[in-house]
Amino acid sequence: MTLKECKKEEKADREFQKKFKFEGSINVLTQMMVDPAATEKRGGGKNLPLRRGEILDVIQFTNQEQILCRNSQRKYGYVPRAVMLHL
Repeated sequence: MTLKECKKEEKADREFQKKFKFEGSINVLTQMMVDPAATEKRGGGKNLPLRRGEILDVIQFTNQEQILCRNSQRKYGYVPRAVMLHL
């Protein structure tokens, strides 16, 4: 990883912490998959865009309805628990 890529990731992580009021280090708790039968959603605001069968890193179990996740493009957002499957 080049220095430029490393700086870019650090900046994205700082922006995530500010936007979601997340304190502490970002640790991946587990990985989950978006249900292949779920409808794809564009996301927006604080919601993460969803693609069927996509593997997401779980950052935080926020409440009974949503999970804070990160996708493969290092984008962060909330995902409904109803469309997530354990690996």
